[in-house]
Amino acid sequence: MSKNPTPEFIEPAGPTPRVRAGKTSSRSIEHFVAPLAETPLQSVDKVDESATPLSMWGQAWRSLRTQPLFIISALLIILVIVVAAFPGLFTHTSPTACALEFARKGPMPGHPLGFTFQGCDIYARIMHGAQASVLVGLFTTIAVLIIGGTFGALAGYYGGWLDAILARITDIFFALPLILGAIIIMQLPAFRDSKSIWTVIITLSIFGWPQMARITRGAVIEAKSSDYVMASRSLGLSKFKTLVKHVLPNSLAPVIVIATISLGIFIVAEATLSFLGVGLPPSVMSWGNDISDAQISLRNDPEILMWPALALSITVLSFIMLGDAVRDALDPKARKG
Repeated sequence: MSKNPTPEFIEPAGPTPRVRAGKTSSRSIEHFVAPLAETPLQSVDKVDESATPLSMWGQAWRSLRTQPLFIISALLIILVIVVAAFPGLFTHTSPTACALEFARKGPMPGHPLGFTFQGCDIYARIMHGAQASVLVGLFTTIAVLIIGGTFGALAGYYGGWLDAILARITDIFFALPLILGAIIIMQLPAFRDSKSIWTVIITLSIFGWPQMARITRGAVIEAKSSDYVMASRSLGLSKFKTLVKHVLPNSLAPVIVIATISLGIFIVAEATLSFLGVGLPPSVMSWGNDISDAQISLRNDPEILMWPALALSITVLSFIMLGDAVRDALDPKARKG
């Protein structure tokens, strides 16, 4: 009986080592192994242990500052806020200085967008009209955050009968359309006889908080089952303090996203109410009032309506794009690495 041959190893002739398996047949099987110097495995999974781990907000900011969508929308929003706060930096023409001899005339030196049918400078009115629209959107969003955030947080964290009552109240208001409900409220004598920015803010806040309450309630329900909440309760912290110190801060991501998008929606709502004649009084300059006044010249001079409508569209689109960018950055499923 013949013995199996002993495996023999052949020294590689070239730069790549080559190992020849044992001869089990007339043909030999060659295996090629790359040199260790060409496969630095030690640096493949190397982790920088000295780096400080980023929080959720730190990772979101690192993602946001590289997104063109966020950069463009943030720059546009900053521009709109500066225009609303300091319109005198962008125009020295009074928006109320109207002369009929310039009515419906086109652009001229010092008046780049032309004049309205009453001879008012369109560019100056757009610059000064941004203030009312931005104020309505900003303060309505703050009021909605307070009302809807409080109701949603209490309902989601405590549950039980409190959740049932607040959920039914939310459903009642959620069933009422925002614009339709605002039109009805603005026709009440108390609001109709004293139209102002604050009456519009109160009206939009009454019908705008249910969506915020639902988003907050869902985020709180998801966060309250976390381990850090159980640890906080086991250490003797009360339910309310746990809600304020731990649950709410970890539920802000979806709330911030919906608040950013809602701000643009409330600006559109104010413009719609003013366009219908039930929003801001004519004495207050806003993009909605300018669009409403320009509709009589839509056929012959459409640019009078186009410019305030374009300013409104760009502002609202900026807030919506910012909300989309923030949502993608705060969504763990959409975040890469």
